Amino acid sequence: MSLPDLCIAQPSAQQLENSIWCAPFDALDDAALLAHFRAPREVHYYAVADADETRPDKIEALMHGRFEFNGETHAMPDPLDWLANPSKDVEWHILLHKFYYAVGLGLAFKRSGEARYARRWAELLDGWMASTPPGFIAADVTGRRVQNWIYSYHLFVTHAARTAIDAAFHRRLLQSLHEQVEYLCTNLAPKRNHRTLELFAIFLAGAVFPEMRRATHWREFALDQTIDNLKHDFLSDGVHCELSTDYHHLVLRNVLHIRQLATMNTMPVPAAMDEALQRALEFSLHAHKPDGLVPSLSDGDSRSFLELLQQGAELYGREDMLFVATRGAKGTAPQRRIAHFAASGYSVLRSGWGQGGADFADQQYLVFDCGPLGEGNHGHFDCLSLELAAFGRSLIVDPGRYTYSEAIDPAEGINWRVHFRGTAAHNTVCVDGLNQTRYMPKVVKETSRHANGSVRHKISGPPPRAQMLERYSADHLDLLHGCAQSYEYDALHERCIVFVDRSYWIVSDWLRADSEHGYVLNFQLGAHANGHAELSLSDGLRVRSPGLLIAQPARAGVHHALADSWVSARYGDKQPAPALRSSITARNANFDTLLLPWRGCEPAIELEDCAVQAAGSGAVTGARALRLRMTVAGERVTDTWFHARDASVSQWRIGRFEFRGRWLHWRESAEGRVLHAISHANALLQEASGSSCTPVTLETAEVA
Repeated sequence: MSLPDLCIAQPSAQQLENSIWCAPFDALDDAALLAHFRAPREVHYYAVADADETRPDKIEALMHGRFEFNGETHAMPDPLDWLANPSKDVEWHILLHKFYYAVGLGLAFKRSGEARYARRWAELLDGWMASTPPGFIAADVTGRRVQNWIYSYHLFVTHAARTAIDAAFHRRLLQSLHEQVEYLCTNLAPKRNHRTLELFAIFLAGAVFPEMRRATHWREFALDQTIDNLKHDFLSDGVHCELSTDYHHLVLRNVLHIRQLATMNTMPVPAAMDEALQRALEFSLHAHKPDGLVPSLSDGDSRSFLELLQQGAELYGREDMLFVATRGAKGTAPQRRIAHFAASGYSVLRSGWGQGGADFADQQYLVFDCGPLGEGNHGHFDCLSLELAAFGRSLIVDPGRYTYSEAIDPAEGINWRVHFRGTAAHNTVCVDGLNQTRYMPKVVKETSRHANGSVRHKISGPPPRAQMLERYSADHLDLLHGCAQSYEYDALHERCIVFVDRSYWIVSDWLRADSEHGYVLNFQLGAHANGHAELSLSDGLRVRSPGLLIAQPARAGVHHALADSWVSARYGDKQPAPALRSSITARNANFDTLLLPWRGCEPAIELEDCAVQAAGSGAVTGARALRLRMTVAGERVTDTWFHARDASVSQWRIGRFEFRGRWLHWRESAEGRVLHAISHANALLQEASGSSCTPVTLETAEVA
């Protein structure tokens, strides 16, 4: 590695012993060291900016002492008191110490060339170094700060020879980075997403500063530990063990950064890393909705990670990843329209990928959660919940997380962290107002980012037992059937979702218990529906929302309300949004809900229950079929859906048809001719006429 033609000071023996630098860099004075790092080097890296935290308006505000994080702005006069939090939310203080805005200052300098941004950058970093220990708040905060300091270093030093950087400050900065990275090496989080981002910070420092004595160790240590972390933190289906769609992608992003830095600097990586990355990218490929966003299942924000699929496409030559990354503009459509991730319990169904003249963004999409709670403390109590999107819009949505703060809202008296995490806020059935998992306030005793002695809710019981019972697919129907048994009550919840003709959805819920319960079925609409959703009860339930019709047949004892609720697409920002709540007090309950996305003119439908009898006995079992009349391609048709649910008998009389099996869907023309019928293997459908029966051809659905 060549050195600039500058005078090298003669260091003392003590200086050499304590130096963080390899020879001959340990002999450089401050000016020579800065000149070296401004000169071209055989080190390749890049700056990564958080789009929201580096917004120009935020950067201009902090130039004048106003810092905005998570929607809160606080004035912090110079010199900053780095150890004091002006907000009630610890996450605000965390973002102050993560220094995303350091990169924003670098971007502002790059755009304008104004030295005031460099001065502000140096002031803030120098102030932090003078007053703050490297592990303040938590190790993951240190990891993110190291990343952002190095990214900003790229903008102010590595590729900015014009910057008036003080040479002595430059040395202090590199000394502090060394100290913080060394702290990380001995204080790593034990596992999961924090550990991954800390390891990336260590690898990044080792790659960017090979002149440091510990750089080789940092790179090797970070790479070995990352491989181990991938083995333990990603499930066999490629989904991160916390089961948060957002945190899955944050971990994936950090590992991809390691992989990309290694490639740029010709550093070999084990094959196990590429194998794990491709499995994680597979989940990302399917999790993205047609609008390019990922739903915020469990903690996290609803945002796009398409750039990660772009990286995956480039790294591994994956045309399917390129197709989704470009939303159908390039590449080849994925082969699977339906994707199941067995270990995590996530299933994703689509109407298609937008081939054959159809628009990628207009496809229908549903994600179903029939899995465990997930490790760590990010899981929401949302077993059997779903999210639905169609025609470029999210229609039934996960509510999001909103906040990690448990400060009670003084205006509404609500602990918003508890609310957004709770079962009642999700698109599933809430029993007796209880969460599916016990969630109790606990006093914080151990040292953590939360004040000692503060009270926070913690998971205090086992999650529900979740099981996928059936998965089928045929030309005209896809089916998912799962169940959840909570330890908090005796009611067993089963949910069967059918996607009919790739045009509408039926969500059938049934609950069985030994005692009476209050059941509330919730469907959370998006913020776009606020003020635009209408409820009608004149002919069963009808909810008309922009782009979506929700309907249920009239049933005794079931009450419906369009309730005021909230959704949060990003941390610290909640928006009003209506929620449909159907409730009944009973021992056993049945809900059948039609979800019909539409564009253009709202479709005209008729929905009703159809009585079902046990064949041969004539006894009414209480079973029902759901009958839907509508117009398809200009023709009037009648669709019928039946599921035997928990009945012990398997032979049924439905109108003029006799059926043997568990579930059935068929379509008839206006004249009563069966256009198609779908069921599982070994099912039998016959049309009864007088004393004879005529077999009806059944399309057999395959296990998906």
